[in-house]
Amino acid sequence: MPKPQAKPRRTKGPSGGAIEVSRAGGCVTAILTRPAMRNRVSAAMARSLIELAEQVEDDDSALMLAISGGVSPGAVASFCAGFDDDVDPRLVESLAILSKPTLAIVNGDALDEGLELAIALDIRVAAARARMGLTQLARGAMPRFGGTQRLPRLVGGGRALEMLLTGATVDGDQALRLGLVGYVARESRDLPALAASVTQTILSRGPLAARMAKEAVLKGYDMTLEQGIRLEEDLYALLQTTADRAEGVRAFLEKRKPLFKGA
Repeated sequence: MPKPQAKPRRTKGPSGGAIEVSRAGGCVTAILTRPAMRNRVSAAMARSLIELAEQVEDDDSALMLAISGGVSPGAVASFCAGFDDDVDPRLVESLAILSKPTLAIVNGDALDEGLELAIALDIRVAAARARMGLTQLARGAMPRFGGTQRLPRLVGGGRALEMLLTGATVDGDQALRLGLVGYVARESRDLPALAASVTQTILSRGPLAARMAKEAVLKGYDMTLEQGIRLEEDLYALLQTTADRAEGVRAFLEKRKPLFKGA
């Protein structure tokens, strides 16, 4: 993940845990920090994440949001081992509906609601040893933060049912083959560099184009092919009127990197 330009800001509540927020360039990074509970999200942490999502959406200088799990010496690496029962049910959707690109840096186990959180983000980068799964059925419960809907869209209905009904977990390499994650670091120590590379690639793209492409993909899920193509055409026409698009054309003709302004 990108190195912060300033000291990380930590928000903490009475129910335990904290969200450490840092910023590097246009990327805002939130680190789930509750080592004693394997970064399980508390109600206070959930409130902080919801507020952060709103801030990122409204801040023109914030171009994307990344989420990772905190690391504690000697502890099993965890991205997030689930949510407390009193977590605000709006948490995952508040992140899923962000118009800006989002990245899950799955540095350790992402289980139950932790995986539901990860698959609600746009792109996932994972450590090869990270375990991912939805095991709620073993406790007589079921996913309630979008897992039954997003997982089959990523891996297919058959594999999603297999994971849900058996509670099977997959590691990073298996997740890559299934399409559950997009990138895998062979060694955990290589994950920060891999995440930083993906982040820089996203940040180098036109921010308005990225937001419109994301809108076209996500809204297209609920449309017919004809409707989706019409949406794409409309968004393309809108993009053509922006200063960023003009800068992209100039940069191509002048054989230089574009200087996008997000306008």
